[in-house]
Parts: sequence; structure tokens; C-alpha cells
Amino acid sequence: MTVKTVCVLGGAGFVGSSIVAKLDAAGYKVIVLTRNRERARHLILLPNVQVLTCDIANNRAMNDALSNCHAVINLIGVLHENKNNTFETVHHQLPRRLAQACEELGINRLLHMSALRAGKYAPSKYLRSKAAGEAAISVFSKKLDITVFKPSVIFGRGDSFLNLFATIIKFVPLLVLGKPNAKFQPIWVEDVAQAFVNALENNETYDKTYELGGPTVYSLRELVQKVMDVLGKRRPIIGLNNPFSYVQGLVLELLPGKLMTRDNVRSMEVDSVTELPIAPELGVVPTALEVVIPDYLTNQTPRTVYHKFRSAAGRAINAKR
Repeated sequence: MTVKTVCVLGGAGFVGSSIVAKLDAAGYKVIVLTRNRERARHLILLPNVQVLTCDIANNRAMNDALSNCHAVINLIGVLHENKNNTFETVHHQLPRRLAQACEELGINRLLHMSALRAGKYAPSKYLRSKAAGEAAISVFSKKLDITVFKPSVIFGRGDSFLNLFATIIKFVPLLVLGKPNAKFQPIWVEDVAQAFVNALENNETYDKTYELGGPTVYSLRELVQKVMDVLGKRRPIIGLNNPFSYVQGLVLELLPGKLMTRDNVRSMEVDSVTELPIAPELGVVPTALEVVIPDYLTNQTPRTVYHKFRSAAGRAINAKR
């Protein structure tokens, strides 16, 4: 099967933007569905990308938008649910509706983003709903070529994980950290995006589920310490035990913005660590976190320092003229 047009749901988001850019560079025609065109304005200038305003809660609108596509990538997910976007509607019902639409429209290829450690008996509602979404689309596996990706936490420029800690570290004298020993295997957003693009037309990946993780496992405390090291900051870290971690989650979920919820704390009861290395057919060698985070947490890589030096030197020369 030759894929020419790919529809990406969630293409304007953190991971989606990287996937859309790589698809565009590879020569695919890409359709990005969004409820808010303004959120996708950074994609509009890409030569092979079309941004469509679409209410995916409306089956007819979604089917019309998908009608000329050869493949679909679903990246839509929420970390914190609200009355408009519940885990059930976003993680379970939407994938089912999307797979059904693909079957009806004759779109054979579907790539779906789930989450590492998602399972029917997982401790959090988030992880259970992700597992329900996987089960819902598996019903269509006889008609569709489906690939499911289950990444650990994803980092990169614009992430809401390490950037959040970087912001907090800059403004507080100490960090009170819930679940400090929770384990993660962070993977770079560009590696995740490359795995999706490489899998798109690779029939070795059909009807398979892939766990995605970086080269190193860290505790949450170690990740926060990494961020402090990059920023050149020193802050005491007070790790909370399980009961107080849930108390912190309760307090934070009541605040505007919901930095964390009790359900997030429950997710951290299972280690977000892969059981196997990244499969060779995905063609991705994961990048070390230490190589990437100085670039976007401080913009102090040798390249950016060099460019700043050149700019400063240029201004000095012009000032003398």
C-alpha cells in the first residue's frame, strides 16, 4: 500500500507538531484536524500541510475530513479530564469511533498513541482508559492495519514535564516532590515522531504494539536533579511518602491549571519503564536526555553560545563604524 495523504488528529500538539513536520519533510500530504485553527498556525506554512477546522465529536464532520486520506494517526489525549473532555470520551470512545470511520471509508492504515503501562487493571483512570482505547480499536484489526505506540514520558522543546520543573525551580527555594522514587524512561519527542513516520508504510509494524523508552531509567527525583544541574540551580528536594503524595495531588488538582491530580499520582504507582528495547524495524536509536535538555532548558548549547557571540561581535563592530 502506498500512503499519499495522512490525517493527523492532535497534530497541533507537542508530539503532533514533530510528527507533522517529519511527514511534511518526507513528502506526504498531511491534513491536520483541529478545533482551533490558531493553535495550528505554526503548521500552516509547511508546504504539504493543510489545517482543517473540525469538530471530531461530530461523526459526520470527522468522516468528511477523513474521506480522501490513505492513513490516519491518532494522537489525541488528555492528562487531566474535565466535563468537556473525559478519559472515557477521549481515550476510549474516540479511538473506537475513529477505527469505525476508517473501516467505513476504506482507510486501511491506523497508527494510535497509547501510553506505557496502560492496562485494564492499572491503578489510574488515565491508564485504564488508554487500555480501553487499545481494546476498542483491536476489534477492527481484521479490516485495518493498526500499529499502537506506548511511550514513557516524552521530553523535548515545548514539553509540559521537564519545562514545568524548570519553571518551578526558578521561583521556589525548595521542592516538595510527590512520588520521588517513581521510575520513568524518558524518550525524546523527535525519536517518537521518527518511529511513527518509519512505521507508516512498513508492513512489519502492522498489527503490533510498541513500547517506546529512552536509553536510561530515572527516578522522578533524579530527573528533577538533572533539570537543576542544567539550570545551575541548587534546591533541596523533600520527597513525600505515599499518603502525603496523594494529599499534594488533591491540593494541586483544586488549584487553577491542575499541575497534578490524584489520578496522576496513581499513574506513578507503576514504573513507566519498557520491558524491551525499541524494536529494530522502527529504525530509531533513542537519544540520551542529557544530550537534548540543555538546548531547550537554557539554550546554552555550544551552537547557541556561538551564535550569541557572533551577534554580540557584530553589534560591537557596527557600533564602532
